[in-house]
Amino acid sequence: MRFTQTDIPGVVIVEPQVFRDARGFFLETYHQQKYAGGGIDAVFVQDNHSRSARGTVRGLHAQLQRPQGKLVRVIEGEIYDIAVDIRRGSPSFSEWVGVWLSAENFRQIYIPPGFAHGFCVTSEIAQVEYKCTDFYDPASEISIQWDDPDLDIDWPSDIRLMPVLSRKDMAARPLRELMDMLPYLEAK
Repeated sequence: MRFTQTDIPGVVIVEPQVFRDARGFFLETYHQQKYAGGGIDAVFVQDNHSRSARGTVRGLHAQLQRPQGKLVRVIEGEIYDIAVDIRRGSPSFSEWVGVWLSAENFRQIYIPPGFAHGFCVTSEIAQVEYKCTDFYDPASEISIQWDDPDLDIDWPSDIRLMPVLSRKDMAARPLRELMDMLPYLEAK
């Protein structure tokens, strides 16, 4: 199992060891001790599963009062997954990391609390499963505009032309309009 720290501290790409043979494959999708050793020392309390069609963009979402860390993986298809640091005072504030996750590459991404999360579907269908470190709290959720020009996220070009969005994501606001609501980075 390989853990790769990204350019934004705390955001980790996980590449599990996959055992393949004539029957198919086997892998551990989570092992608390191994993940803690790889820099992901989180307690997960909720699992989510979504299925989306090509061109769907989900996000960018975050919870303010109950921020969620997320361990994201794809079990069918392919997505381009995005994490945006929204902790005011962070040296990486408003920076983003993107990673390709698919059922074929088995990669995962850990996104710590204090980040907005979103993804777009680049295959015909994608099923995404993710573990969360806190429960869903719609009252504390914010939606940041997926194509916020200040963030300048490098989404796949075919997605930028005609994304499939929910009503909530169509009404999302740019990050600069949400600044007063955002948490400060806690000093350690």
